[in-house]
Amino acid sequence: MIEMTTPLPPGVTLRDPRPGDMGWVVQQHGEIYWREYGWNAEFEALVASIVAGMMKHHDPAWERGWIAELDGERVGSAFVVRKSKTVAQLRLLILTPAARGLGLGGRLTDECIAFARGKGYRKLVLWTNRNLDAARAIYARRGFTLVDSEAHHSYGRDLVGEHWELAL
Repeated sequence: MIEMTTPLPPGVTLRDPRPGDMGWVVQQHGEIYWREYGWNAEFEALVASIVAGMMKHHDPAWERGWIAELDGERVGSAFVVRKSKTVAQLRLLILTPAARGLGLGGRLTDECIAFARGKGYRKLVLWTNRNLDAARAIYARRGFTLVDSEAHHSYGRDLVGEHWELAL
C-alpha cells in the first residue's frame, strides 16, 4: 500500500476539536448539504445524532478528530471512531467551499488513515452516498474499495448509499 501524505496548504492548521466545534460540524453539514444537494433537515438531525453519540461515548485512546482551520477560521473536519477492536470508521469529513481545491480533504483523510493504522486497526470503513463525487474520489485514491450499495429515500431525495472499506 502506498503511503500518502498531502502537505498542508499555506495558512491551514489541523487541531483537536474544542468546545463549540461539534456544533459547527452539525451546522456545516446541515447548511452545505441543503445548499448543494437540496437535502432536508433530516440529514442535519442524523449528523446531530452521530455527533451526540461520538461525544457521549468518545474513547480518546482509540478515537480522534481533526478540525481544519484556514487563517484561523474553521473550514473542515474528519473523525475516526471505534467500531470494534479491529475496525474503525471514518466519519463526518466535510470542507467548506472556501477550503475546496487545496488538497485538504485528502489530508484529513490521510490523518484518519494514519491514526487508524497507528492504533492497530485492521480495517477503516465509511458510509457515503453515490452523488458525493469529490469525497468518493478522495477515498478511491487512497485505496478504499466500494463493498456494497443500497438505494434509499432519505433527506428528501432518492439516493444510493455506499459502504467503503480500506484494509490497513
